[in-house]
Amino acid sequence: MTVPRHVFDQTVAALFAPVFQLLEGDAVSEIMINGYDEIYVEKRGRLHLTKSRFESEHDLMSALRNLSQFVGRELSSQQPILEARLPDGSRVEAVIPPAAPSGPVVSIRRFRSQKLTFERLVELGAMPSEASVLLRSIIEQRHNVIVAGGSGSGKTSLLNALASLSSNDERVVVIEDSQELQLQLRHVVQLESQPGDIRGRGAVSVRDLLRATLRMRPDRIVIGEIRGGEALDLIQAMTSGHRGCLSTVHATLPIDTLSRLETMALMSDVEMPLAVLRVQIASAVDTIVQVLRGADGSRYVTHVSQVLGHDPRSGYQIHHLFEQSTDPGRTE
Repeated sequence: MTVPRHVFDQTVAALFAPVFQLLEGDAVSEIMINGYDEIYVEKRGRLHLTKSRFESEHDLMSALRNLSQFVGRELSSQQPILEARLPDGSRVEAVIPPAAPSGPVVSIRRFRSQKLTFERLVELGAMPSEASVLLRSIIEQRHNVIVAGGSGSGKTSLLNALASLSSNDERVVVIEDSQELQLQLRHVVQLESQPGDIRGRGAVSVRDLLRATLRMRPDRIVIGEIRGGEALDLIQAMTSGHRGCLSTVHATLPIDTLSRLETMALMSDVEMPLAVLRVQIASAVDTIVQVLRGADGSRYVTHVSQVLGHDPRSGYQIHHLFEQSTDPGRTE
């Protein structure tokens, strides 16, 4: 029996009452529940311990089980990891015992109703005007762009802002594991991967969606994050005429981004000589935009780098069009 949406919303709001007040407004970017009696929030890149708490571990587990039932995913000692979304769209990642011996651990990544625009990121000091002009030109020229950075560095926010600079005349297909991107464009198609059921049936991967997208006449392809073998499919799409693709990768420096793409492309089921793969990557990726979270919690662009090619002896050839190695000390 399908649970009516309004019933689910009310039930989840009641069960997650200790943290629902923290979901109001845009001040909190993430909520971290370390057991029923320890709840942290991230504000402006910094962690703060709150006074909020669940009454007991049983109450927290009840909330998680209710959520898992609505999204149709098992949560048990045999399947101790849950990926789901709250009614407002916030992304939930939960791990329960025995995988979390000290008690349930939950991270709730906030869903912001108001996404940071490109102009707002400039105002907040995430990039100087020099870099903003350069990035606008790169999107207009339909470069294939990879946004790279560590966890919590603002990759998704910047990807959303960059992709929103696309022309309204373009058909933009967005592929994500969990829907976060909200492009302020006229013609956007949003696709979301799906896990399989208990028996592994019905799974739809990012790679499956990317392959389907190539037959859907996209002007641009935006992938929320590259994590595995889909890297090779995206690289081949970029080199076969699909211009203006954008995605994110976890990497510390521009050169590391290309190495990460190598590693993930090798995770595919297609065997390819490494030398050939490196040439394809260098041909596919035009620009790498590196972001960093500073010591004060600020997020900002450190590099806008052009990929010039690959030399068998000296490796990838990269030219930094913009570089900022020092922490500007600005906060969101």
